[in-house]
Amino acid sequence: MTRLSTHDAIIIGAGPAGTSVALTLARRGWAVAIVEKSVFPRRKVCGEYISASNLALLEQLEIGEAWRANAGPEIRRVGFFSGETCTEAPMPPTKDGPREKKDGFGRALGRDILDCLLLQAAQSAGVGIFQPCRAVAIDRDGDMQMVRIQAGNETTMLRAPVIVAAHGSWEPGPLPSQIGKTNRPSDLLGFKAHFTGSSLAPDLMPLLVFPGGYGGMVLADHGRLSISCCIRRDMLARLRKQPNHQSHLSAADAVSRHLMESCRGVRDALESAHADGAWLAAGPIRPGIRSCYERDIFRVGNAAGESHPIIAEGISMALQSGWLLASELACAPDGRAGREAAGRRYKAAWKALFSTRLHAAAAIAGIALHPGSATLMPAIVRNFPQALTLGAQLSGKTKPVPGFV
Repeated sequence: MTRLSTHDAIIIGAGPAGTSVALTLARRGWAVAIVEKSVFPRRKVCGEYISASNLALLEQLEIGEAWRANAGPEIRRVGFFSGETCTEAPMPPTKDGPREKKDGFGRALGRDILDCLLLQAAQSAGVGIFQPCRAVAIDRDGDMQMVRIQAGNETTMLRAPVIVAAHGSWEPGPLPSQIGKTNRPSDLLGFKAHFTGSSLAPDLMPLLVFPGGYGGMVLADHGRLSISCCIRRDMLARLRKQPNHQSHLSAADAVSRHLMESCRGVRDALESAHADGAWLAAGPIRPGIRSCYERDIFRVGNAAGESHPIIAEGISMALQSGWLLASELACAPDGRAGREAAGRRYKAAWKALFSTRLHAAAAIAGIALHPGSATLMPAIVRNFPQALTLGAQLSGKTKPVPGFV
C-alpha cells in the first residue's frame, strides 16, 4: 500500500541549498519535507570553503555557533600555485553583520559535517526528513504536485503545491529538473581528497592551475587539508595511459600525480601529509545559468545555475539561493499565480546576486584552461599579485546577501 503525505513544500536534496530553503520556510510556519537519496554523513566533491558574506545567513539559519566551533581557520590570504610559481595576496574582508561591523573572513568545513549540521537544524525546525529516499517522478494533481519517492521496495507519495529542485546538476535522472547525461572530451570532471599533516599555511587558500585543469586547497576542520580540482576528460584519458605498459593508472592516481608534478606548491604542502580517505570523483561539471522556475518547479543551488568552481563559491551560492527563494515564497499569495510571481521575483534576485560571479568565473576558468595558461597566468600573477584580491572580489566573496545589510 502506498503512503500519502501532504506538505506546503517538498525539497528534493538535503545539501546546503535545499536545507537553506527548508529551514527558512519551516521557521515561517510552512509544513516542509526534504527528500534525500544519500545517508549522512557523506563526503562530497566540493571545495568546502564558505565565504564570510554568509556569516549573517548562517546565524539566521541558527547554525552559526556550530559552524564557528567546527570550521577551519580564517582564510586571510588567497594564493596561486602553478608550475614553480607560488604567489599570494590579501583576501578581501567582509563586514560580519550589520551590528558588529567588524571585518570577517571565510573558513572551510567538510561537507560531511556541514550537511549534517544543516539537516539537524531543519529537523529541529519541524521539517519532515525522508532519507535515504530517491525522488523518481513528479506529476501534477490539480493545483498540487505529487512526488513519488522510493526507499528500497517501499513507495511513498508526497503532495505539495511547491516543489524545489535542490539535487544539483551532476547526476542525470528521471525528474524534469534533471539534466541529461553527456560525454564530451571537453567535459570537466571533479576530484577531491582530504589530507592530514600538510604544511599549507593555515590562513592561505591557493588557486591551482595545471595543464588541462584547475583546483584549490584549503585547511578545513580538524586539521584536514581539503584539495579539490577539475580536469578535462580528454586530458585525464591521456594521463591514465602509461607509456610501455598495458595497464592504465586509476583516475585518482593520475590526477594526484598530475597535481604533484605540475605545481610545486602542492608538492611542498603534501610532502609530509597523509591521505585521509580515498579520492572522490564526480561530474561532469555543468557551468552556466539555468531556469530558476520552470514547469512549476523552483530550482536552487547548482540546479538553478552553476559557477566554475575556480572561484570557490559553490556553497555560498547554494545557501544564498535557498534563502532568496524562501524569502520570495514566504510572502507570495496562495495559488499558481502567486507562485509564478514569486518565480519571476526570484529569477530577478538570483541574476542580480550571482550573474557577475558566474561570468567572472567563466572568464577566469577560460584563461586557466587555455593551452597557454602555463606561462600566461603565472606571469600575470607574479607581476600583479593584487589580481588575486580583485578576483576574490569579483567572485562575490565580499557581496552581502540581500536582507542582511
